[in-house]
Amino acid sequence: MVQSDSASQMIDDIDPNLMQFLHDKVNSFIKWDLVRFFHDNPHAADTADNIARYTGRDVRTIADELIELVEVGVLEQQEAAGQIIYALANDRGMRELINAFVRACDDRLFRVKAIYHVIRAMR
Repeated sequence: MVQSDSASQMIDDIDPNLMQFLHDKVNSFIKWDLVRFFHDNPHAADTADNIARYTGRDVRTIADELIELVEVGVLEQQEAAGQIIYALANDRGMRELINAFVRACDDRLFRVKAIYHVIRAMR
């Protein structure tokens, strides 16, 4: 019972919108890094290869994560010169949610709880 109490404490006081965002969209640390990258570079539009280089990750590691972020509406993709280009979604609500998430990450306690949630989701 103690374990479930601590689990509920790690989730209970997270804003429900941010909790849903974590659950549905940023459910891996790679996605978290990608969301942070696009938040910090809101006008970036680039290929998976370049995004991997900018974020210090291997392209094989981020390719599926980029596709999943497109599928859930965090990113948009378009084809240019035979290559897929990824950019932050233009949806105002999504951008506000991303901003709220990144601002919340400035709080250490929120980060600990978010990390806990992502690790739990990965099991």
